[in-house]
Amino acid sequence: MPDLSQLARPLPLRVLVPLIVACALFMENLDATVLSTALPAIAHDLHDDPIQLKLALTSYLLTLAVFIPASGWFADRFGARLIFRLAIIIFAIGSACCGLANSIGFLVTARALQVVVEAMMFPGGRLDILRTVPR
Repeated sequence: MPDLSQLARPLPLRVLVPLIVACALFMENLDATVLSTALPAIAHDLHDDPIQLKLALTSYLLTLAVFIPASGWFADRFGARLIFRLAIIIFAIGSACCGLANSIGFLVTARALQVVVEAMMFPGGRLDILRTVPR
């Protein structure tokens, strides 16, 4: 019979931190592609033309391009781990807002919030890995 205390021991940080960051980056990549594939269904649910929803895609790319350079400064100023944690929490809130969107304007605003914190995940997660995992 195996000792149950051996099974319940926590993962070391050198394994846990990259796993958490990989999951967060997977969520980012999934979020970046899901809107373009679901665009017709979302437009149908919002009773709008799919061409109108191109604004959500465009705002995503523009906001990401603006906030990725600023995110490095935030990570240096306030700490990469804190920024990464806040980004995950706010990303989840933004995702819920996207799911609750009942108009294009609300969807675009929720996506903008989501992408601002997505930009914060890039340097925060990678810096956290560099500082936690030995070479």
